[in-house]
Amino acid sequence: MNIKLLGAFAAVALLAACAKPAATGMSTGAGATAMTSGPAAGSEEDLVANVGDRVFYAFNSSSLSTDATATLSHQAAWLQKYPQIAVLIAGNCDPRGTEEYNLALGQRRADAARDYVVAQGVTGARIQTISYGKDRPVAQGNDEQAYSQDRNAITSVQGHNPQEGTGASS
Repeated sequence: MNIKLLGAFAAVALLAACAKPAATGMSTGAGATAMTSGPAAGSEEDLVANVGDRVFYAFNSSSLSTDATATLSHQAAWLQKYPQIAVLIAGNCDPRGTEEYNLALGQRRADAARDYVVAQGVTGARIQTISYGKDRPVAQGNDEQAYSQDRNAITSVQGHNPQEGTGASS
């Protein structure tokens, strides 16, 4: 009896593993269903997945590359789409150099990213900046490949813009 029961459970588990997952949706009226997948609009996950949350810098530089300005242009457009969102831009450095120097360089990197986004029409009051210097590496290792990943400015969603309130703009 136990073997038959175990066999039945195994068959059900096998069928469940092979079954295609059903789509989940929300009713939108008139019999239509909207798919609910991916990150919530205006969320940190949305920024990361659909826009990009970081830009990279050359060694000992806070100048924006062509790739960086492209990413920041996308961030600016995203922020204009969600005027209720406030962000933090954190400047980071690789581990070489003194703490004081890297804190200053990280701040220049964060400020350069903020200044570019503001020049694209985003209100500066929505953007805070901070420098972590070399205290928050994102890559493991002590080689140029790791260092190039640590030289960045990362944009993160901080919540609602106090000047816009909590609702979406009209």
